Amino acid sequence: MQALPRDSTRHLGELLRGMKQIHTDTGELDSLSPPHERALGRALGLVQPGTPDGLIPWAARDAAAQRHDVGDTAWAWVTPCHWAMGREHATLTDPAALALREDESRALLAAMQPYFETDGITLHYLAPERWLAEGEPFRALPTASLDRVLGRNVDPWLPNAGSAHRHTPEAHDVKSAAAKLMRRLQNEMQMLLYTHALNDERAARRQLPVNSFWLSGTGALPSPPSFPALGANAQVRVPRGLAQAAFTDDWAAYAQAWTALDTGDVAGLLRRQRMGESVRLTLCGERNAQTYESSRPGLLARISSLVNPTPPVEVLKQL
Repeated sequence: MQALPRDSTRHLGELLRGMKQIHTDTGELDSLSPPHERALGRALGLVQPGTPDGLIPWAARDAAAQRHDVGDTAWAWVTPCHWAMGREHATLTDPAALALREDESRALLAAMQPYFETDGITLHYLAPERWLAEGEPFRALPTASLDRVLGRNVDPWLPNAGSAHRHTPEAHDVKSAAAKLMRRLQNEMQMLLYTHALNDERAARRQLPVNSFWLSGTGALPSPPSFPALGANAQVRVPRGLAQAAFTDDWAAYAQAWTALDTGDVAGLLRRQRMGESVRLTLCGERNAQTYESSRPGLLARISSLVNPTPPVEVLKQL
């Protein structure tokens, strides 16, 4: 973890002193679903006991929001992207760097659609940088979050490329055919996109070519769907400033993001807590997550927290 700027966690320290830890999510650095997605998935009712790694049905949730009734259909996110080809491996570039226009994205989808349809998969436009894919192959196919792969070698994160400890032999057999299908589609799309006229136009504008896609958010909604009773006024926020700075190795921006977070969202939670409202905070790293909730400690606990407060940096080191 990078050194934090002076006073950049002052509000966080005060907030944590009025909270108790209610949940710990212990994971691995090579888990397909990172801690922040697991935490958000639990809050939204998408992660339940026994939900496999890499099968949080984010795409199915988007499809339900768009189409209202998706039943038990399996879905995936398809992200048009650029793989930077090196001597030994390919690195996934942040899809935002492509700055895809809607007309470009729709043209790419139309060109790729027939290949997917051959394997029983239908593509649906959602946004320039994200499409929905509908099809049975996604039901039991674990996939890695984009946040796991950005700026990294793609090979360890491709379907069926993970280490053996991730899956039981039975689960491996279930996903094997779908994984092989996705790898074949990856190869076919790379060949298609290599000669696509749209990339020639992008090259003339000195823009990165779209030379591949990333698959994520696979699975189907729980049956019957189970969503938490968050309440009409409940708010779930997932600030992205720290993550975006870390992905680009911009540690000056990382320091600024900490300051902005502490004086923004964290300070807002602290104000609500001081007014007597119960608030909840989940801190996530690359491996673990810890969830805290407002509490009313006894006198001795309050004195202890004032005399021997736990520095926020020590809490963050556990993530």
